[in-house]
Amino acid sequence: MPSFDTVCEPNLVEVKNAVDNAAKEIGTRFDFKGTSAAIELKDKEITMFGDVDFQLQQVEDVLRAKLAKRDVDVRFLDVGDVQKMGGDKVKQVIKVRNGIETEQAKKITKVIKDSKLKVQASIQGDAVRVTGAKRDDLQATMALLRKDITDLPLSFNNFRD
Repeated sequence: MPSFDTVCEPNLVEVKNAVDNAAKEIGTRFDFKGTSAAIELKDKEITMFGDVDFQLQQVEDVLRAKLAKRDVDVRFLDVGDVQKMGGDKVKQVIKVRNGIETEQAKKITKVIKDSKLKVQASIQGDAVRVTGAKRDDLQATMALLRKDITDLPLSFNNFRD
């Protein structure tokens, strides 16, 4: 029976390269000279440092530009709150989403069931498996998910015929 998996997986190599390029640009930009502006990646968490909130926003803009240049969807980023550190320094943690959360998976299965397509959707850990009798129904389901689920950067893999 034909099937495919709906997943939410970023290209972590490209994310790392984008963070490295952003760190290099932050180190060489004139407006960041003599400040504590920095960016680093550890275990799917990007941490940005700065002196003030405005500087954090500039660092985030640099990061988003580097991610866009490397074809990484910025919807993978889950931006946290600005936290005060010692003195007048601030930091912000951005989590890189990997996998579909249970709440989002339920939303995806509901969209598929409401569409009246002859396919079945089941939650498989952090992915949603869609099975159907016809390949055309599966392709219609992919198009439906791309159109209706806009808050997640979904990709489809493991297509079996």
